[in-house]
Amino acid sequence: MSKNNDFIEKLRSSGLRPTKQRLKICEALFDRDHTFHFTINDLAKNISEELKERISLATVYNTVHAFKTKGYLKEISINSDKSYFDTNTTNHHHFFDEDTNELIDCNEEVIETPKIKKNILGKKINSVEVLVKVATDNQNQK
Repeated sequence: MSKNNDFIEKLRSSGLRPTKQRLKICEALFDRDHTFHFTINDLAKNISEELKERISLATVYNTVHAFKTKGYLKEISINSDKSYFDTNTTNHHHFFDEDTNELIDCNEEVIETPKIKKNILGKKINSVEVLVKVATDNQNQK
């Protein structure tokens, strides 16, 4: 099966019609060798530059959220007004570089998953994922 057919199936299974712009979004997200972290604004800008035409931010937003709902993407909230999306949907940890606004995968060799001693009554733990925010240490740059 061709990648285009895979993208069409991904869109349809997410409840979306496979338009030219949505297929371009699929290509940007899923036609790559490595996982990809992005904000919706950055993705829209990159696709617009590649298509040499403006892509609706609403189209990107709705497509990304449909993929997230279907489980094709994972959302990582950095703070109350900034979220990144990740094409790697497995449970894993991240560093967030506050200097460059880059989200970086890290694995169990770098961060040991914390042990939860007590859970919230009536709830089950689905996953434990650590987000470590880092910035340049100006103290050590002398």
